[in-house]
Amino acid sequence: MAAVLRSLGLGKGDAIGVFMPMVPEIVVAMLAIIKIGGIFLPLFSGFGASAIVSRLKDADAKALFTAEGTYRRGKFCAMKPIADEAAAQIPPLKHTIVLQQSGKWNVDLPNVGDTATERTSAENPMMLIYTSGTTGKPKGAVHTHCGFPIKSAQDMWMGLDLHSDETLFWMTDMGWMMGPWEVFGTLILGATMMLFDGAPDFPGPDRTWELVDRHRVTALGVSPTLIRALRRHGDEIVHRHDLSSLRKFASTGEPWNPDPWMWLFQNVGRGKLPIINYSGGTEISGGIVMGNMLTPMKPCAFSGPLPGMAADVVDENGKSVRGQVGELVIREPWIGMTRGFWKDRQRYIDSYWSRFPNVWVHGDWAAIDDDGLWYILGRSDDTIKIAGKRLGPAEVESVLVAHPQVSEAAAIGVPDSIKGEVLVCFCVLKKGGDVDLANVLKKKVANELGKALAPKEILFVADIPKTRNAKVMRRIVRSAYLGEKLGDTSALENPTSLDEIRRVAAPK
Repeated sequence: MAAVLRSLGLGKGDAIGVFMPMVPEIVVAMLAIIKIGGIFLPLFSGFGASAIVSRLKDADAKALFTAEGTYRRGKFCAMKPIADEAAAQIPPLKHTIVLQQSGKWNVDLPNVGDTATERTSAENPMMLIYTSGTTGKPKGAVHTHCGFPIKSAQDMWMGLDLHSDETLFWMTDMGWMMGPWEVFGTLILGATMMLFDGAPDFPGPDRTWELVDRHRVTALGVSPTLIRALRRHGDEIVHRHDLSSLRKFASTGEPWNPDPWMWLFQNVGRGKLPIINYSGGTEISGGIVMGNMLTPMKPCAFSGPLPGMAADVVDENGKSVRGQVGELVIREPWIGMTRGFWKDRQRYIDSYWSRFPNVWVHGDWAAIDDDGLWYILGRSDDTIKIAGKRLGPAEVESVLVAHPQVSEAAAIGVPDSIKGEVLVCFCVLKKGGDVDLANVLKKKVANELGKALAPKEILFVADIPKTRNAKVMRRIVRSAYLGEKLGDTSALENPTSLDEIRRVAAPK
C-alpha cells in the first residue's frame, strides 16, 4: 500500500485521511501512510460529510481512504457516498482509495516486497487527531513519530502490563485516540490487537462477552457508559460464556460510578480481576494517571500518575492540594505531549498554558485521598455551581445509577435567577422501569448530597447523547435542553437522542 501511495505522488508531509470501519485494512492504511512519511488523519466512522470536510480542509489533505460501507445492527451503512460528497468540496484532495465490499481495494497492490521506509525526524508530524472543543471548530492535535507511539507502548506496558502472549480488545473507533493507541502499543510490544466494528449488544445483548470467549481476550478495554448499558441486560448472559481467558479490565473515557464498577468487578471479573482505570487525553497521547497490577485498588480510583507524568492537583492559585477537589495539572513535559494544534498555535496556548506559568492545565477536576489514590471527577468545564456550591456531574450521576431502575444518567447545570444554576438530570430506565420515579430520585439526590443540591427536574429519556466510545456529551445535552446552538455534534454516535432531550424539555 505504501508503494501505491508513492505511485500517486504522495509522500513526506502529505496529510491523508482515513474514513473507514474498524476492519484489518484500516491498520494497513494507517501504517502505509506513516511508512511514506505522510501524516495519518483518522476520522470517526460515523461522521457526516461536513465533519469530514472541515478536518480534511484544515489539514490540506491530499488523499482519502474509505470503504464502500459497513454494517450497523444488521443494516448496511454506506460510507463511500459520504466520502465522495466530502471529497468534492476539497480541491487539494486528488485521490480516494476505496475498500470494496469484496474485501479488495479499488487500486492494484503491486507485488514489490518490502519498500523503503521514509527517513523522518523524531519531531516530524506523524498524525493529526481532531478533537471537538466546547466552542468553535475542531482542533487538530499534532503528534510526532517519537511521541504518540512510544507513549502508547509505555502506558500499555507499565500500566496494563501487556505481554506478547496477550490479546487486547478495546471497544473503540480509529477516530478516537484509543484506536491508534491500541495499534501502536500492541505492535511495539508484540501483543495481539482485536478490532471490532458494530454494536456491543447486537445481534444479542451478550455480544461483548461472546467476543471475549471466542477470541480468548486477555485484556478488555471498556468505558463506564458501556458497562452501565450492558449491566441492564443482567448477570445471566455474562455467565453464559467462558471468560476464563481474561486477566484484567481497563477503562477510560469518563469517571466511573461505584455500582457499575462493582458489577464489573464482581459479576464479570469474579472478584479476582483488576480494573485498570486510565485517564488522559488526545493531546496527552495516552494517560496522565492510571492503575496498575501491583498496588492497592479502590472502586473508581487511580493508583497515581504514570511514569514520566509530573501530575499534580492544585487550587485556584496553583498551589498543590490534597484531600480536596482541584484542577489536574502537569508540571513537566512528557514523551507524548502534542506539539500543538495544527495551524492554530494561539488556541493551543490559550487552552493549556494560559492559567499558570509553565504549567499544563488539563481541564479535569481531580482529588487525591489520604491513601494517595487519585480520582478524576469530570471536566472542570462541566462543573455545576448551585448557590455557590460546586458540584461535579459524575457525583450526581453516581447517586442516580445506584437506583435499581436507572441504567444511565446525565446531570447538567442550567441558569437560575436565584441560585445561579440549578440541577437538571436525565435518566434512562432499565426495561420494565417505572417512569413514576422523579420524586423518588429527587429525594435520593437530596438525601445523599444535601437538600440545597436537589434537582429541579428529573427527566426520562430513551437515550442520552454520547460519542462512539460511549462518552456522555453533557455540553450538548445542556445546549439541547436550553434550545441553544449545539456547536460541533460530529462525534455523536446517536444524534436522534437530541430529539429525546428536546421532547422532554419544559418550555424555557
